[in-house]
Order: sequence, then structure tokens, then C-alpha cells
Amino acid sequence: MDVTRIADAREYFPPLHHGCTALRLQGFEASAADFAWAGLSHIEPGGGADMDAGPLGKIYVVIEGEVTVTLGDGGATTLGRLDSCFIPGGEAREVRNTGDARASMIVVMPYPAAAS
Repeated sequence: MDVTRIADAREYFPPLHHGCTALRLQGFEASAADFAWAGLSHIEPGGGADMDAGPLGKIYVVIEGEVTVTLGDGGATTLGRLDSCFIPGGEAREVRNTGDARASMIVVMPYPAAAS
């Protein structure tokens, strides 16, 4: 078993994100998880991730505060504490904390395919 204590979780820097701190909880350098990785994002008011359509699906689980997820077609959904969503690979999304307090969410994603 690989345990990551929150005090030991290392920060990583996802592209197109601002006003947030991202911590690796499992996978990559944090553990030997071989099917997916998990991170914890703390998103300050006004912060988030710009519109992007990554190739991999992702799961978001909000654990504190609220975040608004806007899809490329303009549809927006606000997720509150313990709400979650799955965004398929290739679907554009933007994530924003439009509230007045910090929001936190767990992100779970598969590993990218190995370069051939």
C-alpha cells in the first residue's frame, strides 16, 4: 500500500490553470498506482482552468465550496460539496470558482498513453 499524507503531497502545475494550487495525491511520483492518478485542487475565488479539450476523460469531485464547469457548447453546471461529474476525453471544459471562498476538488484521470 502507498500512503500519501496530505502534508507530504507535492504540488504540480497543470497547464492553463490559475489561481489554484494542485497537489498530487496518488500516481506518478506519489505512488505506484498503475491505472489512474488523483490530485487535489484548491481553487481561489476567480481561479480555475481555462477552456480546453484534453484527450483524456476526467472525474471531478468537489469537497469544499462550489465550482462552475462550463462546456464548449456553453452549458454550465455548478457543483457543490460532494457533487461530482465526468467529462469525456475531447470535450472542452472550463472550471471556475465564482464564489467568495476557496473551493477544493479531487481530480481523477487515467495516465496519458505512452509515446510510441
